[in-house]
Amino acid sequence: MQHIATILTDNRARISRTFLARPVAFLLAASLALALSGCGNKAPREGQALASVNGEEITAMQLNEELQRANVPAGEQDAVSRQLLEALIDRQLLHNEAVREKLDRDPKVVQAIERARALIVAQAYMQKKVGAIDQPSAAQVAEYYRSHPDFFANRKQFDMKQLVLDTRDLTEQAKQAADGARTLDDMAAWFDAGKVKYVRTQASRTTSDLSPDISARLKGIAPGRLFVVREGPRSMLVSIAEVKDNPASLALAAPQIEKFLMASRSKEAAEAELARLRAVARIEYLNKSMAPQPGAPVRTPTATATAVAANPAAPQAADAATARGVAGLK
Repeated sequence: MQHIATILTDNRARISRTFLARPVAFLLAASLALALSGCGNKAPREGQALASVNGEEITAMQLNEELQRANVPAGEQDAVSRQLLEALIDRQLLHNEAVREKLDRDPKVVQAIERARALIVAQAYMQKKVGAIDQPSAAQVAEYYRSHPDFFANRKQFDMKQLVLDTRDLTEQAKQAADGARTLDDMAAWFDAGKVKYVRTQASRTTSDLSPDISARLKGIAPGRLFVVREGPRSMLVSIAEVKDNPASLALAAPQIEKFLMASRSKEAAEAELARLRAVARIEYLNKSMAPQPGAPVRTPTATATAVAANPAAPQAADAATARGVAGLK
């Protein structure tokens, strides 16, 4: 069953990737509800049946949903509609056989369906509640721009060179050698002598990509000085090659700021609604070991997942790897 679901998902994903790779305008949401210009065809009505599979109808509404999810460009709509209709027929055939074999009554399947249903309904409710949030004004966007100069007007760019290696090869001897090395080339020579495998790479980060704390640390590191970054099975020796000004104008930053402010407002509204619902609900923890400890804040994964308030230029862009290693070699 998992394999079948993967095949159906991959089919739609493959169609979507094909169109995303082409430099053409995408349909926003019209799909088959609009006339197919240039083809001479009429788009089927929302409720119109397009095919019947053993008596089960497949409608234009179902096809419209698939078209929207696949980001189908206008010029390919007719051909792709046919492909997606065939995929819907395949899915209906598999569904019918699954029902015939009573797989829809399997406890795991029932649980998965109930979970998906509850999630969809909960998301629809939350979207209704936060969907009427006002767009930030131009003055609010400009004020955010002025109050965060490191993200925008005074933005700095850090160009870095890196040696990427297996974390197991970052031994105490390697750290000591790096601590005394003057350049990244010195460390490359040390690794070559010890037959340690590594890859040279380059990266750039700006103060709009990083948290203020990490940005401040990077500003304090002199160009050429080495520091280590650990990322689970791999580690990097990093050297800042250059720090340069990379300002972003208000005109350039405004769309990002507006998006960030809307996300922040949506998050606040979602958390406020969840807090309201919790306040009026009677919640009992039947398993006492799962109950929150007295005085501990109640954190709801749903609220946390609603939106993330972070750097407007790159939400949640504080580089976790740099954060772990920017303090220097230990």
